[in-house]
Amino acid sequence: MPKPPRNRRSNESPDVGIFDGLAAGLAEAGRAFYSRGWALGTSGNFSAVVAREPLRLAITASGVDKGSLTAGQFLQINHEGKPLGGQGKPSAEALLHISIARARRAGAVLHTHSVWSTLLSQTFAAEGGIELTGYEMLKGLEGVSTHQHREWLPILENSQDMRQLGGRVEVVLDRHPHSHGFLLRGHGLYTWGRDLAEARRHVEILEFLLEVLGRTHTADARPFGRRRGRPDSEAARPWPR
Repeated sequence: MPKPPRNRRSNESPDVGIFDGLAAGLAEAGRAFYSRGWALGTSGNFSAVVAREPLRLAITASGVDKGSLTAGQFLQINHEGKPLGGQGKPSAEALLHISIARARRAGAVLHTHSVWSTLLSQTFAAEGGIELTGYEMLKGLEGVSTHQHREWLPILENSQDMRQLGGRVEVVLDRHPHSHGFLLRGHGLYTWGRDLAEARRHVEILEFLLEVLGRTHTADARPFGRRRGRPDSEAARPWPR
């Protein structure tokens, strides 16, 4: 009796149905972020967990335009960031997505490059982060039920060494277990959620709050970072935490 053909798929081979659904959802989110000015050109990268054990992610390929992002521009990577399927190479920041997915048990990780996140990450870098409080929109963050919540967005120095940066991300996430995101200085916002819908909501909430903070700051300063009616010695000071 002839033997049945061997299954050549490894334990890390893609689960096609799950992967395709996640890639389609991530592509739609990426195009929406582009339309809001949060991921222009090839900036930003997006991922979602295909499987937890062993860890596999669907993630954007490097160098793709987010305004015309399609499901075909995603590939699957393993827990080391190595590609398992799809075309192109993974985003250079794949290791950061892996670190966040592990540390927060996140189902999706989204990274945007808005004007406000870039500007504010520079302005408040000396503070080590940005405190957001007093805004009703904070209640859109998972687990938050009052505008009096104090959300701390840590700011990390940017780096092109992703292994070193990934290690620092893990330290910051451990130090701030209740934060819903963080900023890379001069770079942009990272946030996450238990699934893509929650992660996308967190992008919308945090980008809104960063824009409110930035617009408030600029309305009270000429030029950015200097307060009207204050001497230069005071105008140069960042807002207190």
